[in-house]
Amino acid sequence: MLVGALGGLILGTVIENAVILVGAIVLLVLTILGLSGLFVVNPNEAKVLQLFGDYKGTVRKPGLRWANPFYSKSAISVRVRNFESGRLKVNDRHGNPIEIAAVVVWRVIDTAEAMFHVDRYENFVEVQSESALRNLATGYAYDAHEGEISLRGNTAEVAEHLRNEIQDRLFKAGVEVIEARISHLAYAPEIAHAMLQRQQADAVIAARSKIVEGAVGMVEMALGMLASQNLVELDNDKKAAMVSNLLVVLCSDRGTQPIVSAAAPNHNGH
Repeated sequence: MLVGALGGLILGTVIENAVILVGAIVLLVLTILGLSGLFVVNPNEAKVLQLFGDYKGTVRKPGLRWANPFYSKSAISVRVRNFESGRLKVNDRHGNPIEIAAVVVWRVIDTAEAMFHVDRYENFVEVQSESALRNLATGYAYDAHEGEISLRGNTAEVAEHLRNEIQDRLFKAGVEVIEARISHLAYAPEIAHAMLQRQQADAVIAARSKIVEGAVGMVEMALGMLASQNLVELDNDKKAAMVSNLLVVLCSDRGTQPIVSAAAPNHNGH
């Protein structure tokens, strides 16, 4: 009897200790699982949550957060970022080889699309930005005449066009393009000297056109004043000579001391 009672006491103690041990183990496991569900979200960062490959949502609010311990948590930066393309060699609209580069300011606004819709969204941003820049460069002339949009002369319009084109390409990646602008623009080295000479010639022609336009206006004004005030009477030949002399004086790019001949006043009766 004594042995049986002692054995029962020992067995009860063992069972009780086993229950306590199992309870302690379960509590420890639950504690570990609970703590493993804690994670930190930094400012301007998002955590994408997945359960066995199934997207469960995105946590954006900074601080200490908790989620299902079995969720995988992938961090994605939502900070504003810069990307500068390399110098690309392309032909402009007129077929002239040019070098062009751009700076793109962007950020992720849809973490799910950035994570799941494209492969390596950062590389996707770079490739698509350079592709859009190439396409833009072929649509405009490096330099153009008045009234025509060019890469060099219309920086604001070109930058807006570039931003819109890049945005269209990156929309599927959940990326917002904040700004895009050309950071480098030049003729290719093999034609740079020849194109500089052409630019100088175009500038001279444009300046001469303005000078001639102004000179013609001044001659017209002078003839009109002479006629209205009856200072002199000029026949067609003398008007032509006067116009020729005035144009020579006004359009000359050198200092001159012209002698302008004009007919003496025609006094009737003398």
